[in-house]
Formats: sequence, C-alpha cells, structure tokens
Amino acid sequence: MSAINKEGRVSKMDNDDKTVNTPTSGGCEGSLDRLLPSVSTGLTPRKRTTSQCKSEPPLLRTSKRTIYTAGRPPWYNEHGAQSKEAFVIGLCGGSASGKTTVARKIIEALDVPWVVLLSMDSFYKVLSSEEQTLAASNDYNFDHPDAFDFDLLTHTLRKLKQGKSVKIPVYDFTTHGRQKEWKTVYGASVIIFEGIMAFADKELLKLLDMKIFVDTDSDIRLVRRLRRDITERGREIEGVIKQYNKFVKPAFEQYIEPTMRLADIVVPRGGGNMVAIDLIVQHVHSQLEERELSVRAALASAHQAQPLPQTLSVLESTPQVKGMHTIIRNKETSRDEFIFYSKRLMRLLIERALSFLPSQVHVVQTPQGEDYEGRAFHGKRITGVSILRAGETMEPALRAVCKDVRIGKILIQTNQDTGEPELHYLRLPKDISEDHVILMDCTVSTGAAAMMAVRVLLDHDVQEEKILLVSLLMAEMGVHSVAYAFPQVKIITTAVDKKVNDLFHIIPGIGNFGDRYFGTDAPPDWSDDDMDEPSY
Repeated sequence: MSAINKEGRVSKMDNDDKTVNTPTSGGCEGSLDRLLPSVSTGLTPRKRTTSQCKSEPPLLRTSKRTIYTAGRPPWYNEHGAQSKEAFVIGLCGGSASGKTTVARKIIEALDVPWVVLLSMDSFYKVLSSEEQTLAASNDYNFDHPDAFDFDLLTHTLRKLKQGKSVKIPVYDFTTHGRQKEWKTVYGASVIIFEGIMAFADKELLKLLDMKIFVDTDSDIRLVRRLRRDITERGREIEGVIKQYNKFVKPAFEQYIEPTMRLADIVVPRGGGNMVAIDLIVQHVHSQLEERELSVRAALASAHQAQPLPQTLSVLESTPQVKGMHTIIRNKETSRDEFIFYSKRLMRLLIERALSFLPSQVHVVQTPQGEDYEGRAFHGKRITGVSILRAGETMEPALRAVCKDVRIGKILIQTNQDTGEPELHYLRLPKDISEDHVILMDCTVSTGAAAMMAVRVLLDHDVQEEKILLVSLLMAEMGVHSVAYAFPQVKIITTAVDKKVNDLFHIIPGIGNFGDRYFGTDAPPDWSDDDMDEPSY
C-alpha cells in the first residue's frame, strides 16, 4: 500500500502484552531439517494470559463503524490480479531485547496506514495432556523451535503477504491452548513480524523482505526481566534469576543468537537507536513508492470499443422502467420523488438479480393435498454487501425479498491527490466464503470502486462465480472493466450509458446519486465512483 497520507493514522494489530517472556520444557532434541540453527534445550516459564491481535483505535470511530482516514490503495492491476504484496519486516532478538518497542517506533515513523504487527507468540502449538503436565511444572521448553507451529505460521504469513484475509490464533498461556475465537486480520500494506524464532525456519525466511535483529546486552535483558517479573508478576528475585540461567540464556545462545548472521540490519540498543530506525523507515518508504499502482488511468484506456460482455444483464427497458429513469435523471426532480422512484427501480433490480442464483427442483404439497413441483434456492446462504454510502440505499430492497439476509459493508473513496480508489472501512459477515454474494452499488463509471470491492470479496475466499454485482446505472467503461478483470462475476443493472467524461462522470448519467438521495451537497470534484463518507 503505497500511498502515504500525512493526515492518516496507522492501523496496528498487535498484542496487548508483547514483551517476550519464555516458559519451559524439557530438552526435546531431534532432526529438524527445516531449521537453520542447531537444535538443543533450554527455556523459561510464561505466565501471561493470552496473546492477542487487536486494532488500535483509528482517527474516526462511531458506535457502529470504524473508518480509516487514510485508505488502502489498490493492491491489484487493471486485470483484477494482485500485482503487489505487502512489505514484510522480520524482527528477531532475545527475550526482553526490545523487539516490540522497535516495531512500534518503526510504525510511528512510517506514518503509513494499514500496518499489521504480528507476534510469533500467537503460534505456539497446542499441548498434549502430557505436555500440559510438563508446562504446569515449568518443565516444557517453550523456547525450543519445536514449540512453535511453523506450518500454520508460514501459511498465515504467506496469505497475509498476498493480501488475503487470515485468522490468527489467540494463545492462552494459562491453559496452554488456543482460544475458540480467532482474530481476523486483513489488508496489510506493511507487516511487522516479531518473535524470538523469527529467523529459525527456511520457508518463513523466504517471506521476509527485510530482516532486523535487535541486539541488546544480556545484562540489560536480565534487568528488564527482573523488573517485569517482580513488579508485574509478584515473583521472587531468586526464582527469576534461576529461570534466566536455566532456560532463557541457553535458549538465546543455542537458537537465537546464531540467526543474527541472517539479518539485513542489526539494531544495537533496541528502541533507543533512532538512527537505525530512521534508516529502516527510509528504506521501507522507498520500497513502497516503487510498488505504487495507477489503476483508474489504466481502466480509462482499456477494454473500450468492445461488445458488451455476456455476463451483463440489463433490465428490460419497458415503458415503466424508462419512465422511472426519466424521473430520476431529471435534475428538477424533487428529493422525495427521486427516492421513491429509485426504490422502485432497486426492487425490480434485486428481483432480477435473484433470478441468477442457483436453484433446484423442489416438490411441496398444496393445501388441497396435491404435489406442486417448484424451485428452491440451491446454496448455503445469500449475503448482501453494500459499497458505502450509495450502495447502502439498496439494502431495504434486498431485505424486502430475502428474509434474514446477512449484510456486509465496504467503504471506498477516491484519493483526491492520486485519483485512485482507497479502501477505508470493511465489515463482512463471518464465513462469507461459503455464500452467494450480492454486491450493491448505485452507479459504476470506471469500475474502479467495484473492482476493489470484488477483490476484497475474493481475498476473503468468496468464489468469483458466486458474486453478483448489481447497480442502478453503469457506464460501458465500468462494465468492461469489471467483466474483463472478473469474467465470472454476473453484472446486473437497469441501464448502461455509453460515455464517461474527464471527471469520470457518467454521461448522460444521473448526477451524484448519494447526494441526491441523502440531500447533501456534492463536492466540486466528485465522480460517480466516489463513495462519500456515510451519513449517520
């Protein structure tokens, strides 16, 4: 995510308690072909309750929504395919070396939205009953590479780097198991991955774009552990020193310190070394700038003079439909009339869209005792997703014909400096990957916002052929853009206009639908793809 908005805020997902505190296990040596350093024993007990990933409060928060004032720019090209990955920084270092402090200093200095801080602590293995017994007596080695689920960790980081939605386990150090509810993380421009074994796996190393080792003097790390364990955990100084000598120090020497040679940058003195942090930030900025994309301009020059795709379905232009278009396109139409006839068109549009959902023969018995061979929806669920704010006006029509339909929301706005669409807000129902999704937007000009919304759904594992894009009015450019990028998405609209002007307004068009519907004033540089901030 390359666009850097100086007025934006960082979205940080990290642990409440990130200071690495190592628990213990007996030495479990074995052949670990995946591991780079040699394997041996060692470790320290961990008393923290849970390892969590959570969002820091961004700039704009309401009782219902959280909106990022700095959005996520396109991470895909005009073909709809992902064309840039998140930039992944790996942070390694000993226990209490200051890895999390360095990570937070980097995040603050970057001033880039949509940054994720991922802790290795979330990926401890679930312990067996025998291992639970060892952990209870501080005899299970949590600092051994075998204590981590590297397969799950590598799979999760790879998906997150690719822009996909991932679920992060929440590890409970009281029960030494994973909590039932996992944390969902999506939309990273930069990923900072930190852990004592961050460089210990060959496959994991391939995913890191920058590797940083935080090198802090062992005496300082011991003092930090003493202060933390005595003041925060009520432990005796003798016990803390014993654990450090028996588990933490040997683990550092055997598993962690040898990986320093793999680092691109070694940061002495941890978070206090602002010179090193500034150099890191400069490099990350340069990498993000190289990855910037220009999607809307590419859409404006592509796929033109082509026949309309077969995936497009336009509502039949009956006298009724034509008459309603005449009313809502008329600039003199009052707001009440505009809303009334827009709602009528929306209802017809949604009914038309439902006819494209899969169905199967279903036989029922009538009150007269006779069988009737009808049809029934053949799928798990139907979910509606509105592109805010104008798409939200279509939700009542969907709810009126689909009982108990689930609704998700996506807010996409145009960056006035770059002209590119940016993702600001996202709320999707759980397990949406199994659903048929009706994606709702009132107008589509270039198709930039619609493409971003479809890409978000695909990143959440919704099948492309299960997405239906419905819109009251589309430009031919937008139809071609969506159909070319996502040929299996069904497009349903009430009308298609031929032109888009230099300001990306549909011609002849309908005006700014959101402003006419909600009674607000359009900015002078609005476009039909703009999704203005919702009114509450």
